[in-house]
Amino acid sequence: MLYLCRDKKIKDMTLKNARILVIDDDTDVLTAVKLLLKTEVKEVVTEVNPEMIHSLLSVSRFDIVLLDMNFKSSINTGNEGIFWLKKIKEIDQHISVIMITAYGDIDLAVRSLKEGATDFIVKPWHNEKLLDAIKGILKTRGKVISDIPVSSSFNIGKEIISESEVMSDIFFKIEKIAPTDANIFILGENGTGKDLIAKAIHENSLRSDRPFIKVDVGALTETLFESELFGHKKGSFTGAGEDRAGRFESANGGTLFLDEIGNISMQQQAKLLSVLQNRQVSRVGSNVPVNIDIRLICATNLPITELADENRFRKDLIYRINTVEILVPPLRKRAADIMILARHFAKVYAAKYLKPVPGFDAKAIEKLNHYNFPGNVRELQYTMERAIIMAEGEMLSPADLIFSPIENAVSEAAEIKDMNLGVVEKNTILRVIEKHSGNISKAAKELGITRTALYRRLSKYDI
Repeated sequence: MLYLCRDKKIKDMTLKNARILVIDDDTDVLTAVKLLLKTEVKEVVTEVNPEMIHSLLSVSRFDIVLLDMNFKSSINTGNEGIFWLKKIKEIDQHISVIMITAYGDIDLAVRSLKEGATDFIVKPWHNEKLLDAIKGILKTRGKVISDIPVSSSFNIGKEIISESEVMSDIFFKIEKIAPTDANIFILGENGTGKDLIAKAIHENSLRSDRPFIKVDVGALTETLFESELFGHKKGSFTGAGEDRAGRFESANGGTLFLDEIGNISMQQQAKLLSVLQNRQVSRVGSNVPVNIDIRLICATNLPITELADENRFRKDLIYRINTVEILVPPLRKRAADIMILARHFAKVYAAKYLKPVPGFDAKAIEKLNHYNFPGNVRELQYTMERAIIMAEGEMLSPADLIFSPIENAVSEAAEIKDMNLGVVEKNTILRVIEKHSGNISKAAKELGITRTALYRRLSKYDI
């Protein structure tokens, strides 16, 4: 049992002796769970109405509660699952709760762990996964899942190194979503390791033995976009000397990773959306559609504010690719990882250049920990490579750590821009006018000023 008994000892419990309460307003889910568990556990009780939680827990004691994240009820909090989770914990703080969630609520489900949930499972689930989750809870005797190390069967990838709390949350999310076919949208600044996360998702998916195809779609021109992604027939355009499969076909059965998707044009977005909706591609020069079966992962360095601009990115495409969102933090927000990564890269490049692995003196450590790393992990990696190549002694000093002049120049320019209100105003006006193709009335309306006031500013800044 996962609650304290009268003698203050935790009762030993096996699956066969477990009593499970399932609360979900989807009767199909309740039926499926009951059929699965009725031969595995002592008792399964199902309920469609979460308002019955108090009475059910008052008259009976359960080992585990399976609780849906969303109900069609009068509670309009936007996070009903957490509301009812708290109610359950008020009644019995020791009872274990598994949250039942859809792909789109995974962030909320992760939050529920901090509110006292023991685990969560994504629907539709594999029966074995649900049984393993229940068995794991009974075995760990009430420990919350966030306190338990990631299982040895889960491989986050040798290249992703971290001990920070913010990254452990991401690792946990990856472990949960990797076995599904949910589309993933990875957001983060340049150099944060979005491609490594995409690889880790693929390697831990049910498609791990099939191709992982990466495409930098932001670098594709309008003329190459269709040919590269969808393929072409021989003679369909100048230079098409033979039939060629596109990246979608090459990734069939596996994972397609579209990097820098935020940089593609509206026309390219429309073509991509059509393929994703129909799950078919037609090669350039052919009218014969080819069925595709892929797991889609996309990434961008654009901030969410820009993605929300419908003049920049189609909302219907966002919804199509963003079943689950992963926001990768910049290195400056995971300071605990700086020295871990620095020592890792020092070891890697010492082996590469046949040099002894150096240590770090106190001043070098201080310099690394106080630097902002605008280029993130990638900048740290190249900083360590330069240090290993140039260092003379067995200890790295501050003088050996030379940060990227390019990243520093960009960072300093941004600071100057932000401090100069005139420059900020001028650049804002230019962007808005460009957005509205020179239409002064529309630009003035968006800026919240009159046409006359806008003309005065155009004259002021010589625009």
